[in-house]
Amino acid sequence: MNWTDERVEKLKRLWSEGLSASQIAAQLGGVSRNAVIGKVHRLSLPGRAKAGGTVATGRSAAAKRTTSAPRAPNYASRVTTRTVARAVGATMVKEEVEVEAYQEVEYRPASNVVVPISRRLTLTELTERTCKWPVGDPLKEDFHFCGCESPDSSPYCSYHARLAYQPVHDRRKVAVRA
Repeated sequence: MNWTDERVEKLKRLWSEGLSASQIAAQLGGVSRNAVIGKVHRLSLPGRAKAGGTVATGRSAAAKRTTSAPRAPNYASRVTTRTVARAVGATMVKEEVEVEAYQEVEYRPASNVVVPISRRLTLTELTERTCKWPVGDPLKEDFHFCGCESPDSSPYCSYHARLAYQPVHDRRKVAVRA
């Protein structure tokens, strides 16, 4: 299938009207959804407005994914909108782009936590009823496992199970706070 000038113009018009790639492919005929998406990216057409979102380009969305800072447990992110200019042919176009801003969060451990005394078991001493939480560097001589009593359904004691299995809403609450 060749992309004639007429087909490209029709693609641009349908894309700006907000039709999906599948709908455009059906109207153009003889072209797949993926071919439409590829042509949209090669033409650097601006993205369509999303439900409750801003207009952003496919390229800026890809750039946001690859250039954003990695998430760390001691940082909270906040999404803000910025206006940026980019070149489209011989003209500059202003558009709004979502940017994630990171802010350092102070870590305050709970003061009422009681850490169990580990039994310092080696790998060969572990059983089905002992905690398998590793402690230390496996390459060092003082490496061991917790070894405390664990319930039937868990490989960890109750203390280490709370560390290993945090509810999703608690993790999100810590990441967004600040």
